[in-house]
Amino acid sequence: MNVILGIVAIVAIVFFIIGGTVKALGFLLWIAPILIVLAIIVFLFRLISGRRRV
Repeated sequence: MNVILGIVAIVAIVFFIIGGTVKALGFLLWIAPILIVLAIIVFLFRLISGRRRV
């Protein structure tokens, strides 16, 4: 699950970079914050629930 969380965060950062530099892909500026919020919610849920992989 941590790998997926990392991939989502990296994709969100890439979307921010692409969305900021290419005006034609401006819709990515709306997708990136949604992905970041989703990644933060998943991270906090895992942190609060206390489930750890061994």
